[in-house]
This record gives sequence, structure tokens and C-alpha cells, in this order.
Amino acid sequence: MEEFVVYILYSKKFNKTYTGFTSNLLERFKSHNYLAKSGYTIKFRPWTVIHVEFFTEKKKAMKREKFLKTGQGRLFIKSLIE
Repeated sequence: MEEFVVYILYSKKFNKTYTGFTSNLLERFKSHNYLAKSGYTIKFRPWTVIHVEFFTEKKKAMKREKFLKTGQGRLFIKSLIE
């Protein structure tokens, strides 16, 4: 069975966060930190993973990712950093 991960990355150097979801966290993390040649995350490297949540359904993972990008979700993320 495939597993989906919602993750939050944090760049301490730039005080930035990034929220996403994937079915392969290790590869995705490598991509954000080392492999990607373009996109938002390359500007704020290095990233650390500060939070992960696991889901068995892609739809639920996408819903959680969407919530974390709302005002209430951002407050939750801020509490993780503090």
C-alpha cells in the first residue's frame, strides 16, 4: 500500500517554511536541498524537516497540506518553530 507524507520544511538561515506532500519523503527532501535546479525551495537552502504526518489516502494528505497553507495552519507551523 502506498503511503503519503505531508511535510514541513524550515530554513533557519532565511526563517522560511515550505509545506508539501509526497509519497517518497527522502527523495523529495533530497530534491529540495540538492537536486532541484529551479523553484521556490532552491532560494532558501538549506532546509530541515520539522514536521511530518503520514496518510494512507492521497486525498486526505492533499486536504491536510491545503489546511496547513491557511492562516490557521500557518499558526500551527509557527508554533512548531517557536
